[in-house]
Amino acid sequence: MKGRILFILHMPPPVHGAAMIGQYIKESKFINENFECSYLNLGTSISVDEIGKGGFSKLKRFIILLWRTIFILGSFKPEVVYLTLTANGAGFYKDAIVACVAKLFGKKIVYHFHNKGVSTRQEKWIDNILYKIVFRNASVILLSKHLYYDVKKYVTLDKVHYCPNGIPSVAKLNDDVEIKNEIPQLLFLSNLIISKGILVVLKACKILKENNVSFTCLFVGGEGDMNAQEFNQKVKNLGLENEIKYGGRKYGKDKEVVYNRADIFVLPTFYENECFPLVLLEAMDFELSIISTTEAGIPDIIEDGITGFLIPKQNEIVLAEKLEILLKDEKLRKIMGENGKKRFASNFTIEAFEKRLTTVLEEILVNE
Repeated sequence: MKGRILFILHMPPPVHGAAMIGQYIKESKFINENFECSYLNLGTSISVDEIGKGGFSKLKRFIILLWRTIFILGSFKPEVVYLTLTANGAGFYKDAIVACVAKLFGKKIVYHFHNKGVSTRQEKWIDNILYKIVFRNASVILLSKHLYYDVKKYVTLDKVHYCPNGIPSVAKLNDDVEIKNEIPQLLFLSNLIISKGILVVLKACKILKENNVSFTCLFVGGEGDMNAQEFNQKVKNLGLENEIKYGGRKYGKDKEVVYNRADIFVLPTFYENECFPLVLLEAMDFELSIISTTEAGIPDIIEDGITGFLIPKQNEIVLAEKLEILLKDEKLRKIMGENGKKRFASNFTIEAFEKRLTTVLEEILVNE
């Protein structure tokens, strides 16, 4: 007999990493064949602009979510409630209410974290009390062993499972794309958020230009705490107008084109909620050598010196040094890209993720 699981998770819109993983789970034939599943969308924002903000519309959606949760808990009678709990802030308070409702029904709870930040709030007395209530007798799924420190105060190791994310492979060569660039191209693909490493990349590019290293760099992503005008002004101030371009948001085929045209992927992130960036998996799928940081679960993605380079956070000097190595060594770029593709195929496909998650959920159903 199949185990019954109620999945309360984020799904698009808006589009972000956790929401995409939620959509993959809901659409997974493998997961739905192995369990009897019911799904609820935990999100109350329907656009990126609404994230982190209040309002009557979001309150109304949350009340509807609570009502649906209670109804399904009573009618579907799941054995396990799977919840993509937000680690802190207003999102945590909202999700904690949902979690407590499930606990009142006496259900096994498993929290799947796609962000972090519990440890940053655990000394606040209200948050500490809520964390103790929410985590009591619950299981936790983390994306990497490097993230256990965040919940260590509340969750013992025997209640922790590790399940790295995976994505569908979409990499393919487009006939209308010139793959080999005369001048190597760097690609930064993320929103214009300073903590994603935008200024670190710009400063490193300034060093490269001063060292007479040839390159171009394309920034792709929506506006964040830096807008397009501010970004372009910064590029101009650094004298990098001929080397750096901002391409805005890209989706679907357009995003595939920019991946295909790139030679090196760079994401020197120090973002406080960074856990397991899906863009790094995408870059591996497209056989790109990668430079990123030791933030969160990234060391589980990139093998330093094999599929790319891991560098210290907020260090444009080291970034420039590693970029110069790759920019001047086409053979090394190719080898690292091929190694990354093999690692992706073995560890980070959507099929590998579905099998890992299924194994974890089966263990929780039987043993916890």
